[in-house]
Amino acid sequence: MANDQLKEQFATIAAESFRAVYPEAYSEAGDTEVFTGEFILNSLEKPKDPTKGRFTLPVFRFARLLKAKPPDIASAISDKVNKLIPDGTGMSCSSIAGFINVSVDAAAESAATLGAVLEQGKEYGSSTLGEGKKVLVEYSSANIAKTFGIGHLRSTVLGHSLKRIFRKLGYDVVGINYLGDWGTQFGKMIVAFRLWGDESKLSGGSGESAREDVRYLLDLYVKFHKEAETDPDLDKQAREAFKQLEQGDPDATVLWERFKEISLADFDRLFNILGVDFDLITGEAFLNDKMEPVIERFEKAGLTSISDGALIVDLQDPQLPPCLLKKADGATLYATRDLAGLIYRWEHFQFHESLYVVATSQSDHFRQAFKAIEMLEDAEDLPPERRMTGRVKHINFGWVMFGGKIMATRAGTIIFLEDVLDEAQSLAKKMIEEKNPDLKDVDETARKIGVGAVIFSQMSVRKHKDVNFDWDEVLSFEGETGPYLQYTHARLNSLLRNYDGTIGNAIDHKLLDREQERRVIEQLSDFTDAVERAAREYDPNVIAAYLLRLAGAFNKFYQRKTEDGKIDKIISDNQELTRARLALVKSVKTVIAEGLYLLGIEAPEEM
Repeated sequence: MANDQLKEQFATIAAESFRAVYPEAYSEAGDTEVFTGEFILNSLEKPKDPTKGRFTLPVFRFARLLKAKPPDIASAISDKVNKLIPDGTGMSCSSIAGFINVSVDAAAESAATLGAVLEQGKEYGSSTLGEGKKVLVEYSSANIAKTFGIGHLRSTVLGHSLKRIFRKLGYDVVGINYLGDWGTQFGKMIVAFRLWGDESKLSGGSGESAREDVRYLLDLYVKFHKEAETDPDLDKQAREAFKQLEQGDPDATVLWERFKEISLADFDRLFNILGVDFDLITGEAFLNDKMEPVIERFEKAGLTSISDGALIVDLQDPQLPPCLLKKADGATLYATRDLAGLIYRWEHFQFHESLYVVATSQSDHFRQAFKAIEMLEDAEDLPPERRMTGRVKHINFGWVMFGGKIMATRAGTIIFLEDVLDEAQSLAKKMIEEKNPDLKDVDETARKIGVGAVIFSQMSVRKHKDVNFDWDEVLSFEGETGPYLQYTHARLNSLLRNYDGTIGNAIDHKLLDREQERRVIEQLSDFTDAVERAAREYDPNVIAAYLLRLAGAFNKFYQRKTEDGKIDKIISDNQELTRARLALVKSVKTVIAEGLYLLGIEAPEEM
C-alpha cells in the first residue's frame, strides 16, 4: 500500500478511535472538524528522525477538547488504532510524548511500492483527483516584437510544469499563451519602424533569420525610448499610431501583423528548444470586440463612475486604487482586456480553476481585476455555480537576476534567453568531453543537460523567491542541480544495462531491509504526495526538492560500504539479492525520469 493510501487509512481509523476512546468529549464537541479523518490526514507530519516512523500525528491540539494530557492521548489512541488496523497492512502505531508515530513493515512497504512502480511505469504517481475538473494555466505570455529575455523564462517553465503536474492528477488542463499583442507599445513600434526601420533587414523566415528579425525590432524599440527622452513628441506620435491601429488603419495593421508573424516564428523556435507547448495561443487583440459588453455589464450593475474624465470601478478597498475601464479619451486599458478575458474564459471553459503564472510585480493588477469581478458577481447576485470568484488565481513568482541585477527591455539591458541556452549547452559539452570523451551523441546530450540545467535553476527555489543565475551552480554535476539529477538517472540506467538477467517484481522484499534501502523505498512511496502537494501549492519546486531527496537517498545506498570497507555492490554473485536491488534501481530510475518530465526536463540515458 502506497504512503498516501496508508495515511488515508490511518486517518480514518484514528478518527474512529477518538470517537471510541473519548465518547463524552466527542459528544460535547459535536461535529468539531478536529475529529474528522480529513483534519487528521492534513495534520500528519514527517518525524524528524525517519527511524521513528513513516509519519506522525501530533495530538497537542486535541488536549483542550479532550481535557487530557497529550502523552496520555497519544498512548490511548495509539493502543486503539493498533487494535483496529486490519491484518496484512504492515502498519503499527506507537506513542512518544504527544505524538502518535506510525511505522510500516519494511517488506510490506517494499512489495507495495516497488510493485506499483514496476507495474505502472511512468503512470506511477497519477491519480483521479482532478477527474471531471478543468484547469486553465496561462504562462509565458511574452510581448510580440521583443526578443525572449531571461525574464520570460520563469513564467514559461513554471506554467508548463504546472500543466504537466495537473494532468498527472487527472485534470483536464488547457495551457494558454496569452500574447501581449496590443496596446500603446505597438504604437511605439509602428512609429519606430516608420522613422528608422529598414525593410531589407527583415527576412520573414524561420530559424536564425527569425532570431535576427526579432532582435532588429527590439533595437528599434530601445531606440524609440532613448530618443523619446529628448523628444516628447514621439510619445504623442505613438499614441496616435496606436489609435490608427485600433481604428483599422491598413498601413498600421500591416506593420502590426508583420511584427506578430516574425515574433511567433521566433517564439516557436525557442519553445521547441525548451520542449514547451501550448493548447491555445491567443492575445490581447482577440478581446477587442469583447470589451464593450463587459463595460456595459459593469455600468448596468451600477459599479462605474467618472473620475477626471475616466471610467472607473471604485473597488471600495483602501489598499487598491480604482480599476480603470476607459481613459478620458475613451481608450481601453490592459485591465479592461483582462476583465474581458476573465469573463470570456469563464463563459467558454467553465473552469474549476484558472491560473495566471505571472510575475509578482503584477500582483496589484490581478488583485484589482479579481476584486472587480467579485463586485460584479455580487451586484448581479449570481449563484455559486455561476461565479468564478475564488476560482481565478495569480500564481506569482520572483525575479530572475544575473549578478543580482534585474534586466530591463526598455533600457536595452536584457539578456537573451537563447544566448543563455547556447552558453549552457556549450559549457555542458565541455564538461562531457572532460568526463566522458567516448560518449556518443555528445551534442544531443549537451543540449539535454544545458537546457535541463537552465530549467532546473528556476525550479530549485520556491516560486515566490528571486533566482540569481550563477553558471557554476547551475551546471554542477553535484549538489542541488538539474545535471546532478540527470547524472543520477544515467547512473541508474548504466546499472540496468550491466545486468543481463530479468528484473521483475517476483523478488524477496525481505532482502531490502537495510536502512539505506528503506530510505529509498520510503522516498519512492512519497512520490504521489509530492505531486499532489506541488499542485496544491502551485509550485513545481515541491517536486524538484523531492527528486533531490530521492537521488540523495539512492546515492547513499549506491555508495554504501560493507563492514570491511568495500563498496557494497548492487550487482553481485547473490542472484536473489541482485534482482531485489535492481528492482529498486529500476523503480528509482522510473520515478526520477517521470519527476524530471513533470518539471519539463529530459533524462539522458548516458552522460
